[in-house]
Amino acid sequence: MGSGHDAVAAELARRLRLAGHEAVHTDVLELLPARIGAGLRGFYHATVRHAPLLYAGIYAAFFRGGAGPRPQPGSAPLVALAEDRLRERVAGSHADAVVPVFHLAAQLTGRMRARGRLAVPSAVVITDFAVHRQWLHRGNDLHLCLTAQIARDVRHRLGRPAVACGPLLPDRFRPQPAGEAYWRRLTAGDGRPPVLMSAGAWGVGSRLDATARLLVGAGYLPVVLCGRNERMRRLLSKVPGTLAMGWVDDMPGLLAACVALVDNAAGQTALEALAVGVPVVAYRPIPGHGAEGARRMAALGLTEYAADSWQLMRSLDRLASDGPVPGRRAPADRGLFRGDVVGPLERLCACGQT
Repeated sequence: MGSGHDAVAAELARRLRLAGHEAVHTDVLELLPARIGAGLRGFYHATVRHAPLLYAGIYAAFFRGGAGPRPQPGSAPLVALAEDRLRERVAGSHADAVVPVFHLAAQLTGRMRARGRLAVPSAVVITDFAVHRQWLHRGNDLHLCLTAQIARDVRHRLGRPAVACGPLLPDRFRPQPAGEAYWRRLTAGDGRPPVLMSAGAWGVGSRLDATARLLVGAGYLPVVLCGRNERMRRLLSKVPGTLAMGWVDDMPGLLAACVALVDNAAGQTALEALAVGVPVVAYRPIPGHGAEGARRMAALGLTEYAADSWQLMRSLDRLASDGPVPGRRAPADRGLFRGDVVGPLERLCACGQT
């Protein structure tokens, strides 16, 4: 869904290959027969964009609640349809482990391990700060989490191993990236402090045009990332004083040139900003995992959460007084980005072969 999970999978594969291992990437939605996966992706996309209240209800019914995993009425019928194809992929690639980075895949591997249908161990990379119950299945052998606190919570809820591995981000996401000077020149034309607004790869958000106008009125330059949503880019381009952009490849440089990120998903973009050293303010998060994750990140002290426009402006005014200044910034929490993901996987595979 979107591009965040793909980015995590790509970075995990890169690190494994650097350590001398082979990595094979499989989209769990493609394992479902009769284009069910494409339909599921389309339904989720349409619901989040056009019926957020409906998605909030789905999330409350099937994702939230309970201290442990509990039965998963939303995912069990789907993952059963993918079991045979996953077994074929594992056998064909001679894999030593399967590593889900998406909650549907975690339910699939957990179910198969619990029923003896998956011979190799499974390690789940949990990409959310708010760990909903679709991530959790006692059949999985190991859980790799963003922070030690999340890992402790997963161990408590499941009674299964969980360790912190930190965010999976490429090395280019670091303070003072190479493209910072270019983006600084581009956004410094009229002297307004640039504030980045992210709507994800799909260009999903609530009242982004109103937020852009609010920022313009307060003396900021809204730089809106519309992803692959060309319709949204055209709409935001009509807001006077706004720089609306499509897909951007040099995210580290653009982030570093901005005084803050206004985020609505608590996903990869927020983590990328923190790694570069750019403060993050959550505002009007998308329903379900976005809202819950944004509140969780703020509770951990990693970001700020603005419940209304006044709080957003107060946060931005304080943050704008601190930058951006080359050389001043460092990651918000250096310990967050020091985790190891390859070592736990190597140890899991070694145990699985004995």
